Amino acid sequence: MTSSMPAVGDAVTVLVNHSAAEDYAALIRKRFPDLRVLSAKDAASLDRQVAEADILLAPRFPSEVFDKARRLRWFQCSNAGVDSILPIRDRVGDLIVTNARGMHGEIIADFVMAGMTMMHWDFPRFMREQSRKEWHPRNVAPIAERTLGVVGLGSIGAAIARRGKSIGMTVVGSKRDVTQPIAGVDRLFPPNGLAELLRLSDFVVLAVPHVLETTRLIGREQLRLMRRTAFLVNIARGSVIVESELIEALQADVIAGALLDVFEREPLPADSPLWTMPNVIVTPHVAGNPTDYAARLFEIFADNLQRFLEKQPLRNVVDLKRGY
Repeated sequence: MTSSMPAVGDAVTVLVNHSAAEDYAALIRKRFPDLRVLSAKDAASLDRQVAEADILLAPRFPSEVFDKARRLRWFQCSNAGVDSILPIRDRVGDLIVTNARGMHGEIIADFVMAGMTMMHWDFPRFMREQSRKEWHPRNVAPIAERTLGVVGLGSIGAAIARRGKSIGMTVVGSKRDVTQPIAGVDRLFPPNGLAELLRLSDFVVLAVPHVLETTRLIGREQLRLMRRTAFLVNIARGSVIVESELIEALQADVIAGALLDVFEREPLPADSPLWTMPNVIVTPHVAGNPTDYAARLFEIFADNLQRFLEKQPLRNVVDLKRGY
């Protein structure tokens, strides 16, 4: 991509393409009154205005209007994952891409720990029994005696690992670069050590980015390596799991259950067997959604915008060759 600089005297133009575009635009205008700020809540207004934008703030990169974005120099993704731009990464040239890395870790760790505890105690069964007014006491081992395996130890996976360690679990993890230790991780495996991680873990949490290497990472073969008493947790992307093979494994009791926040198709189709499985908890892609999401995102963006205007290096720059 060949980005032309704004002409002398032109104001830097920020385009916000988001369902809450007006809210973000108001925050930007208040903090940066000298900037020109445009808002696009829909495809038509995006198509109309993208040619004027030097900076784009959006949850996904609109590759369908890429050829019109002749001035664009920086894309700030409002999510951690930037998979929307990866199909055209060879065409974007020197476009700077940044993401919202770092703001999701603790809230997703909350979600994972709550979900693991619910599955460990089989709260879905308690709730079914409650609805029938049935009283069935049972014994459960301390979760501190269990092993947590975290696949992907970026800011989100590392937060999950720390939280697991804080309640006494043994924690194993995998990541591309194993040269540096990760706080709270007892054993660190490279990507080719995934099989060993799966064999060791009572809970397997998928926290990898969506890149070619992680697509269909977990299928029939990997599920058969897991313990029959183990649970799978996916807060990464639906593409990381071969969903039909997971369904088969759950139906055949190859693993004990799953907590799934992401799916191959979203919303999850009404005819998916996952909805009604007694050993599955389905949630609607909410693990990384704190109530103050907009405020957190704006602080990341505003700091980067100040850096951009001062020609300083930006935070959270994405390496498009790696995809994260």
